[in-house]
Amino acid sequence: MTDLRNRQTILVVDDEPANIELLRNVLSEHYRVKVATNGEAALRQAYSDAPPDLILLDVMMPGMSGHEVCQRLKANPDRRKIPVIFVTAMNSLDDERLGLELGAVDYITKPLSPAIVEARVRTHLALYDQTREMERMVAQRTAELKLSRTQIIRRLGRAAEFKDNETGNHVLRMSQYARLIGMRVGVSGVALDILTDTATMHDIGKLGIPDHILCKPGKLDPSEWEVMRTHPAIGADIIGEHEDDLLATARVIALTHHEKWDGSGYPAGLAGEDIPLLGRIVALADVLDALLSARPYKPPFSMAQTMAYITEQAGGHFDPDLVKVLVDALPEVERIARNFADDRGALTDLEIAETV
Repeated sequence: MTDLRNRQTILVVDDEPANIELLRNVLSEHYRVKVATNGEAALRQAYSDAPPDLILLDVMMPGMSGHEVCQRLKANPDRRKIPVIFVTAMNSLDDERLGLELGAVDYITKPLSPAIVEARVRTHLALYDQTREMERMVAQRTAELKLSRTQIIRRLGRAAEFKDNETGNHVLRMSQYARLIGMRVGVSGVALDILTDTATMHDIGKLGIPDHILCKPGKLDPSEWEVMRTHPAIGADIIGEHEDDLLATARVIALTHHEKWDGSGYPAGLAGEDIPLLGRIVALADVLDALLSARPYKPPFSMAQTMAYITEQAGGHFDPDLVKVLVDALPEVERIARNFADDRGALTDLEIAETV
């Protein structure tokens, strides 16, 4: 006999005690059997923290019919995959077709044959197990690919950083500032993760800037500035045009993170909401960290000095609504600055999850 803890669970839904007892006798040797005598009770069990692996569902019940139970179950994204087998005296072809159209996997007519019930249950449980295992493997592989892609993007961001005179954890800090701002203006879910990952690639175009300009210790002359101002377009060219959301977002950010709210930025001189939201977010996050960080040409600003400058530039360099969001999030900004401080050393991808 199978260990009770390892048994799959069958939910029998029927208002007739005799039918329940028959199905319990047929199935209880190999499965854990739960019972509901009406549709409402069946849905409560299906929506519980321990849902059944398969449901044997009567159609004709007082109150909520089996058809309605099945419809509600299949409308629930978390429970629609549970296989439902209708068990009913309604035996016309139209009845069977309706049951299958509602999402049932099978249709057993009364009077019940124990051998048929057992065979159908065993078959559909095996198919359900196989489907779940395939979904688990696909999810695992998808997660592995996403992690690899994210690590590659972060490495590319670091590559640009190593070529510049910005060192330490700059790209990690500014990506977390971007995430914080994005979250507070309604960016969520996958879009928020994409923003966080692609923000690290904002300066990838600096790979195409000659070292004598990029690493010049003093001020750039006008001709050198002209070259430096090409790095957003270079970054967009490096990333290329893609339908993939992650790479498309990376390109937008690389191309627009030096545009300014008042239209005085580069390379296109975009203004206001013509600048993509994610470009506006990264522009603010990038300058925020640049001001707070030590550079060969300047000491770090204090948080008060930094926020005073950023507030002054609201409506000029920066989207004023994003500046308000940043001011309101100051305690979280300070936490990120501490957690990703350069004196902690270069943080690895594994450490990031523990630090955020």
